[in-house]
Amino acid sequence: MTAPNFDETIDRIGTHSVKWDMMEKLYGVSARDGIAMWVADMEFRPPTCVQQAVEKMAAHGIYGYYGDDAEYLAAVQWWMKTRHGWDVPAEAIFTTHGLVNGTAMCVDAFTQPGDGVILMTPVYHAFARVIRGAGREVIECPLSVTEGRYTFDTSEWEAKVTPTTRMLILCSPHNPGGRVWSLAELREVADFCRKHDLILVSDEIHHDLVFPGAKHTVMPLAAPEIADRLVVMSATTKTFNIAGSHSGNVIILDPALRARFAARMNALGISANSFGLFMATAAYSPEGAAWVDALVDYLDGNRRLFDAGVNAIPGLRSMPLEATYLAWVDGSGTGMATAEFIDRVQKGARIAVNHGASFGLGGESFLRFNLAAPRAQVAEAVARLQDAFRDLQ
Repeated sequence: MTAPNFDETIDRIGTHSVKWDMMEKLYGVSARDGIAMWVADMEFRPPTCVQQAVEKMAAHGIYGYYGDDAEYLAAVQWWMKTRHGWDVPAEAIFTTHGLVNGTAMCVDAFTQPGDGVILMTPVYHAFARVIRGAGREVIECPLSVTEGRYTFDTSEWEAKVTPTTRMLILCSPHNPGGRVWSLAELREVADFCRKHDLILVSDEIHHDLVFPGAKHTVMPLAAPEIADRLVVMSATTKTFNIAGSHSGNVIILDPALRARFAARMNALGISANSFGLFMATAAYSPEGAAWVDALVDYLDGNRRLFDAGVNAIPGLRSMPLEATYLAWVDGSGTGMATAEFIDRVQKGARIAVNHGASFGLGGESFLRFNLAAPRAQVAEAVARLQDAFRDLQ
């Protein structure tokens, strides 16, 4: 494998990149002199094996329907076994158009209009969007903060459960807090779902991007006794920076749950994107694995640089990042109103970031920064933030 060059600067302006071409409209930060640190895609090229898969498709020149997915399913099985120690039956794997679509499909298949779906907030904002869009109720159970990082307190969730609560969606590892939940915490969630007869949807899209010192456990291994109510979602898209391929996997071990999900897939006429399947098959390989190892090492350096610089600013605190490339920065210690905190970052530092309030209860004082960029860009962002908050230092 050719060593990846994560320091390469790639100009994405004018390429229909939502991250760069939409940030001025949405955040008032010009791409000409601003830094895009909001949308969760990376500034890195995917591994060479993925690029070669696309080039092979282009050379063939026929873009028909995808058939015979045995190679693709075998690649998913190999990845889950070698990287996560999980033996996945091929028949348990469904392919959706990314995991936002996968989430929407789970809500559609396993709940009815008016039912409640529990989210532990703050959490990835698309969950609430699709739940509400489907006419279901979002039940927000705010996470606790213990020694500067998120933890569960399921005893406080009890009062939130209603007779029509049907599902809980877990973000594991957590976006935006970067937590890798412990085995005990995962079992606590599983027990809660079993107690209240809830379907548990475990979104594990960031499970390949875990830093040294933390260990991710896939939910089926953490709590095998809840297989009858468990759905696991995973994808190559975040891991390999191929989000535009819009492919993801919904993995369901229980045959009865599988039948319900399959019925909704058939009813809605959902079939796989051939580009996504070819790219994913190439990515889930030894070459892809070596690339991910190099990526995590590089991201580890970025998070250390960012945290050291931001935590040196009085009143700002970057939550310790155990996984993902998404830093979660609390500005409440500055004493500023949220609007001023945001203005300092967007107008002062000229950095486009996700606003914490969009992640639900508990996120109001935070901003989310995407660190998956050349280190020079991360260093520039830190310098700009220190300058924007210089009067506090």
